[in-house]
Amino acid sequence: RGLGDVYKRQAMGSDVEGRRKYILVMSDRTADKQVNQALSEAVRAAETANRAKSAFLSNMSHDIRTPMNAIIGFATLAAGNGEDKERVRGYLDKILASGNHLLSLINDILDMSRIESGKIHLEETEVNLSEVLHNLKSIVSGQVRTKQLELSMDAINVSDEDVYCDKTRLNQVLLNLMSNAIKFNRPGGRLCVTLKKEREGLRITVEDGGDGIDEKDIQRIFDKFYQADPARVTQGNGLGLALVKRIVELLGGKISVRSEKGKGSAFTVILPYEEKAA
Repeated sequence: RGLGDVYKRQAMGSDVEGRRKYILVMSDRTADKQVNQALSEAVRAAETANRAKSAFLSNMSHDIRTPMNAIIGFATLAAGNGEDKERVRGYLDKILASGNHLLSLINDILDMSRIESGKIHLEETEVNLSEVLHNLKSIVSGQVRTKQLELSMDAINVSDEDVYCDKTRLNQVLLNLMSNAIKFNRPGGRLCVTLKKEREGLRITVEDGGDGIDEKDIQRIFDKFYQADPARVTQGNGLGLALVKRIVELLGGKISVRSEKGKGSAFTVILPYEEKAA
């Protein structure tokens, strides 16, 4: 690096006793350059934050408007067909489905906001792993039947099924991964969920028999609002996997994915836990 990078130079010349003499004044500019660099970085960070905010508002306004329009539209149709109970019942079912989707979207937004602001609360309680799997199976059973999936859920090599962890967040991680696997599965495909205790933690694997994920999408699959195949997504906001990753990291765990086109994907989560005291 040349002197000009950190010093400001100024020369003054004058004639003294017939000879030309110069005075060279040098000042250290290091502090000025550091301040300017910090200001430039702050400006770039602000611009990036503004772009992210704009993208967030654009995505959310679209995703919130879709179920809201459906709710208003079907409510209007129901109000105009009060005499036809069967038709009204069908409209109400669609309103309920759209309302649940909207609630799920809002909950994801709020959870992401809490995590990024450091305001999410974790609470370890006693959790029975078989009970967790049974409850989740009840929740997704309707979607599984609709798509005629082959579902298997097991706790492998677990002699003591009681552990201490955050039950709410464990359920949230599993339900997000299972819902995603169902959404991108083939009709008649398979969905395998396994829990296994290992030395490094509780290993959770959610594997599907869908179309898989392109290699170019693997690196971005956990980014907010990223959808590898938007054309296939009828309901979604691109927050599910991003939220899962942040919850897993918040719990001190890690998540990975392996996928092969045409053969499906497998998401693996490893979470720390404590054994139930004897």
